[in-house]
Amino acid sequence: MLSTQCLPCCTVILLVLFELALAQYEHLGYPPGYPDPEQEHYIAPQLSPDTPRIQLRLAGDKRKHNEGRVEVFYNNEWGTVCDDDFTIHAAQVVCRELGYLEAISWSPSSKYGKGQGPIWFDNLHCTGKEKTLALCPSNGIGVSDCKHSEDVGVVCSDKRIPGFKFVNTLPNHNLDIQVEDVRIRAILSSYRKRIPVTEGYVEVKDGGKWKQICNTEWTQLDSRVICGMFGFPGERKYNARVYKMFARRRKPTYWDYAVNCTGNEAHLSSCKLGQASSLKLNGTCAGGLPVVVSCVPGRDFAPTSMTGFRKQRQSQLTFQPLVRLRGGAIVGEGRVEVLKNGEWGTICDDSWSLLSATVVCRELGFGTAIEALSGGRLGQGMGPVHMNEVQCTGFEKSITECVFNKEALGCSHEEDAAVRCNVPSMGFQQSLRLSGGRNPYEGRVEVLVERNGSLVWGTVCSESWGTMEAMVVCRQLGLGFASNAFQETWYWPGEVSADNVVMSGVRCSGTEMSLSHCLHHGAHLSCAKGGGRNAAGVSCSETAPDLVLNPQVVEQTTYMEDRPMFMLQCAHEEDCLSSTANQVPANSYRRLLRFSSQIHNNGQSDFRPKAGRHSWVWHDCHRHYHSMEVFTLYDLFSLNGTKVAEGHKASFCLEDSECDEGIEKRYECANFGDQGITVGCWDTYRHDIDCQWVDITDIKPGDYIFQIVINPNYEVPESDYTNNILKCRCRYDGHRVWMYSCHNGKTSQLFVLVSHFNVDNQII
Repeated sequence: MLSTQCLPCCTVILLVLFELALAQYEHLGYPPGYPDPEQEHYIAPQLSPDTPRIQLRLAGDKRKHNEGRVEVFYNNEWGTVCDDDFTIHAAQVVCRELGYLEAISWSPSSKYGKGQGPIWFDNLHCTGKEKTLALCPSNGIGVSDCKHSEDVGVVCSDKRIPGFKFVNTLPNHNLDIQVEDVRIRAILSSYRKRIPVTEGYVEVKDGGKWKQICNTEWTQLDSRVICGMFGFPGERKYNARVYKMFARRRKPTYWDYAVNCTGNEAHLSSCKLGQASSLKLNGTCAGGLPVVVSCVPGRDFAPTSMTGFRKQRQSQLTFQPLVRLRGGAIVGEGRVEVLKNGEWGTICDDSWSLLSATVVCRELGFGTAIEALSGGRLGQGMGPVHMNEVQCTGFEKSITECVFNKEALGCSHEEDAAVRCNVPSMGFQQSLRLSGGRNPYEGRVEVLVERNGSLVWGTVCSESWGTMEAMVVCRQLGLGFASNAFQETWYWPGEVSADNVVMSGVRCSGTEMSLSHCLHHGAHLSCAKGGGRNAAGVSCSETAPDLVLNPQVVEQTTYMEDRPMFMLQCAHEEDCLSSTANQVPANSYRRLLRFSSQIHNNGQSDFRPKAGRHSWVWHDCHRHYHSMEVFTLYDLFSLNGTKVAEGHKASFCLEDSECDEGIEKRYECANFGDQGITVGCWDTYRHDIDCQWVDITDIKPGDYIFQIVINPNYEVPESDYTNNILKCRCRYDGHRVWMYSCHNGKTSQLFVLVSHFNVDNQII
């Protein structure tokens, strides 16, 4: 009897535990491929006749198109809202009134700049359920003791309310466009089969229905905005005659308004609402046709048929670019770096805006900027800060043409500017999924392939599966960087119907946009272990470390030492000498090229060794643990590229030697402590420790190229591997050695295009 009475209690406890288990992953969100939570459908608010009629818009210095200063139109005048007593509940009312699903955050003290006109609302006390901001309790419309330095701003979600219907209660007063969604719909059969879609009708979703826009007031500037928000840097002309014939055969459904863009908007929702469309009684556009745009894709996104994606990114340019992105997880995002006098440097985020970010995005072959990031959000760069207080008109061909302050006084790499750009929808996410993981960011990799005329899901062979392959998977799914690559996935119960191996021999360079672009076997698969429990898997992370060597330290600390063999026994055991040392007597000498290495972590997360401490290797002679058997490689090459000497350094002690101001050390090797390098810290391998050298006993005097590679086997994922290589010119005369022209990156600065700043603050 007692157990029967406890059943309801047990049920309640289990339900609570289940909710808590789900809640721990709630902050991760839902990546593409996972069903979103069911959302409410929009119902137009029914307001009483005595409710003040207002309209809202987001204005000011925006970093994203869906944020800005809250402005209210009332009594034929635009005004602002004071931040006194403003809460996230009031922000929720603002965002929902603008058609967004929810508010993300709000900002006081005129973060988006000072507005003008009256301050219409002060001391708002919203519950979040009000249908309009005018229904929130306040001091009364226009009653305020605030200044415009207290103007409030909000950040709304990207997603719109399903079925949102725009209602213009106060016509002709410069409203932002508010619609549920926008798309380019391919009309001609030749374009319907292409990916990405570059030409077709511009359609807006309003009230749950897709509608065309009448082209009587449409301009090239409007087309520029549409192309930009879909990831294309520019627009072009199209064959209007074909679309006239199509419009006669099928009656379009027109939206009620025209569009008024300046050409610099990052998204259609930042454009202003045009005049009400003059539609005939039969619903057709008076004197016009549906708007058509034709966009020019960037070099990496040439359209292809559905069955044949471009095999790889066309990143091998025939010229040296002046601008590049570094440290981003996906294509089209990263820290902005510019080239000046043969040296890459960063841009200070002072005055960094969505307008300037968009110029960068278009220059690199992407669309408009989704977001202008500041504060080193995508990692800190090295070298100089080349540009500060950048101000663009939006129509420049390059960020180097914009007006800027060439004196970056007070700017550190903590203020490095970055961008996230709109890129074309290539459909890559639909052909890949993670299955069986504990959260949406991990699982067994399953791919969609064609077999016998039908599409089936299957696994990837895990032989040779590593970090680079995992990086491509995480990028393709929009999940950030890889944190681990797994060659066994027996602990993840994937879809049983997808156990068969459908892809094998996968080898990626790490820059591909899709796993299908990597080298892999064709129809003839080869996988000894098979799929199922032995299939490839990944776990992804939004952040990653980024190790960078300090070139100046290598130059300043290089010297030559003759050291007797009897003092090199431990180093000899760890293979830190050249092979000729095996046959020499104990009283002979070895000539060593010695130097210090200062390795910074400029990324967004700590650098930790792949192996846990339970599998670290103990070296009895040196009396220390190796957490990574090969952490750095040291090589000496002749000028024609022939390796003449080599060395390596095991990471016998990864720790924080020094840190930037305000950052505490977290890793210390003493007493079998944790090994790693904290973000903002560096690990210094001094010139006087064992194996911190190259054995040059057998080389002849001459000129050489010295190279250091960190994390050479890609055992630990990083946000940027291109800066893991340091190269120097080295001169050895038989008695002395010099190291000079040290630089980071794979490309030698001896052959780069040198750029200069002219007197008008322009890069040429």
